[in-house]
Amino acid sequence: MARIWQALPEARLVGGCVRDLLCSRDVHDLDLASPVPPEEAQRRLEEVGARVIPTGLEHGTITAVIDHHPYEITTLRRDVSTDGRHAVVAWTDDWEEDAQRRDFTINAMSLDQDGQLHDYFGGLDDLRAGKVRFVGQAARRIEEDALRCLRFFRFFARYGRGEPDGEACQAIIRLRETMTRLSVERVAMELLKILSGPQLLRTLELMEETGTLAVLLPHHAPLSGLGRLLACGDPAEPLHRLAVLYPPGGGDGQGMADVGAHLKLSNESRDMLAAFARFGPELAVTLDDDGIRRVLFQQDRSILLLRSWLVQAQELGRPDGSWNELRHRLETVEQPVFHLAGRDLIALGVKPGPEMGRWLKQTQHWWLTQGCRPDAGACRDWVSHQLSPS
Repeated sequence: MARIWQALPEARLVGGCVRDLLCSRDVHDLDLASPVPPEEAQRRLEEVGARVIPTGLEHGTITAVIDHHPYEITTLRRDVSTDGRHAVVAWTDDWEEDAQRRDFTINAMSLDQDGQLHDYFGGLDDLRAGKVRFVGQAARRIEEDALRCLRFFRFFARYGRGEPDGEACQAIIRLRETMTRLSVERVAMELLKILSGPQLLRTLELMEETGTLAVLLPHHAPLSGLGRLLACGDPAEPLHRLAVLYPPGGGDGQGMADVGAHLKLSNESRDMLAAFARFGPELAVTLDDDGIRRVLFQQDRSILLLRSWLVQAQELGRPDGSWNELRHRLETVEQPVFHLAGRDLIALGVKPGPEMGRWLKQTQHWWLTQGCRPDAGACRDWVSHQLSPS
């Protein structure tokens, strides 16, 4: 930061890092704004040894990389025109004019290198009160960018307390259909962030009341299932929370496996949702060590841990020490490995092809019944005995 302020003394921290600093939360990225045009900012930063990447020059954004850490720096802007998704901007040196184009008061604050907070719209008071409020007229801000409907709920889930802002909710109800013009990828990104928020159930209830949830996730399951999951104290992992909203066979029948395709999630996320839909080995608090090893062999450990919350929510819907103990054992038991390979069977006289496949399958079944404890030598001995039962 000292090197950035050496090059750009007028620059200020903006956005999420200011918000999180003020409420003593972890700060992951430091974003800045500056009245200096992007080309001039790039020249100055390079003079102090920063590597500069022109990540979004048309929007006034560059990224300075110092000691392998990126810092995004954006020139102050004003909107020339907007179409509900994109804005044509021009540079300005007026900090308040730039703050006016930001979505919420809690996002419109800036912090200079002397530690002075610049707050033009009461963002600090709103942050302290847990109020998510649009800068200016809520409807106008949503008309500029429909994604702000979803951003309202995302910030409410993370910072909101008490009753939501009435003007914002009325504007969202009136303009919710504009979200259908957004790309699915942008919607999915915001939705997953909402699902990881601490005030999730109240937020989704609000999304349901405003009709937003029906626009984004038609045919979703009742929120009572999610309430049971949250009551268990689940980790804030968005995918297994999404899974509760699309249980197998629920809603319109597409199930949780297909919602990943609807939201165009990554292949990894789709595979995880598909694994939830298929379920897998039975999970129960009564599993002994052999049973733990069997399920660890049959399904990925991370999937099992998340599935354990889904099963707990379905069976109990409340905290329970025995389920926590099961998860501890799932995390600590060594991953079992089936060591028998085709070359071992060839050495025992088994021919390659279907016969080998049958013997591998039979041996693995026996190995599972033994709690995945036999090593490769024991597996070879078992096959040898089966081939020569005398």
